[in-house]
Amino acid sequence: MNLNIIKKDLSQSHIYRILVRKKICLLLFLALLLILNFLLDLALGPANYDLWDIAKALIMPNTVPVQLRVVLWDIRMPMALMALMPLLVGAALSVSGAQMQTILNNPLASPFTLGIAAAASFGAALGLVFGLRLFPIVTEYMISINAFIMALFSVCMIYLLSLRRGVRAETLVLLGIAMVFTFNSLLALVQYFSHEQAVAVVVFWTMGSLMKATWLKVAVVFSIFILTLPLLIKRVWALTALRLGDEKAQSLGINVKNIRLEILLLVSLLASIPISFVGAIGFVGLVGPHIARMLIGEDQRFFMPASLLTGALLLSISSVVSKLLIPGIVVPIGVVTSLIGIPFFVTLILHSRRNTW
Repeated sequence: MNLNIIKKDLSQSHIYRILVRKKICLLLFLALLLILNFLLDLALGPANYDLWDIAKALIMPNTVPVQLRVVLWDIRMPMALMALMPLLVGAALSVSGAQMQTILNNPLASPFTLGIAAAASFGAALGLVFGLRLFPIVTEYMISINAFIMALFSVCMIYLLSLRRGVRAETLVLLGIAMVFTFNSLLALVQYFSHEQAVAVVVFWTMGSLMKATWLKVAVVFSIFILTLPLLIKRVWALTALRLGDEKAQSLGINVKNIRLEILLLVSLLASIPISFVGAIGFVGLVGPHIARMLIGEDQRFFMPASLLTGALLLSISSVVSKLLIPGIVVPIGVVTSLIGIPFFVTLILHSRRNTW
């Protein structure tokens, strides 16, 4: 009897090791795809280059023509970095969406459903239309600062309301939806009172664009990512337990309310800064985590890095597609991510009607 139990334990242990190796291989494959797409993103543009020339310019920049070196390092590299793991926007939005879905136990949760993007768009519009500064320092990054302050204001409002007794995860989602409608209405009001040229500028900002990327913005978003990611990694077991339900998580000694509010603040910060720099890029925070979940599962040790990679890969692919849709014209990347994300979003809604998430 004991021998059979030992054999069964060994068999289960062997299956577990195989599953872990499979997940690690999937993560490495996603990383390889991301690197290849990153090189392709650098090669494409108004002037196209061979992948070999791009690789040589990265490794030995002094051996390539000055024109290629300037185009690569000063123009295309910052744009491509904004879609590369673990540096930036795609990874940040996807990780944010993944943890929002986890703590709110809602498959449709993302930085957009909590009103972060809508608030950032309203803040940017105040600067673009009226020249209003929400921070009293004149700087070339006034629009980004306005967007960040309004996004942070939205998060703080949700956080303060969530402290009320009896507030549940479902309530946070409803509060987020209320924020979305509120700031969208305010944005429409700003556009109504602005002249035609200002409306065009605001609309372009809300579409999202990696053309706004600079090395300073890359450094800021990367710094935020490096600061928040270790705090999220530290809580992987608690986040995994949350997927079992609040009652089971509490029985394992997890303070569900505290961990939910803590993660909410972290991921909101992680999402709001990239959005304030590159505009409202939609669906990455929704689609990326679901692709990772289908490939890896719910174990946060693998789900979090998978979300990071899928989000970065999705945005990087969208960057390539935005250059290929119309030759000579770079389509706003927010339009491309929405076109990619909408079919998945509809499929997700129909699927959630048949199954409990």
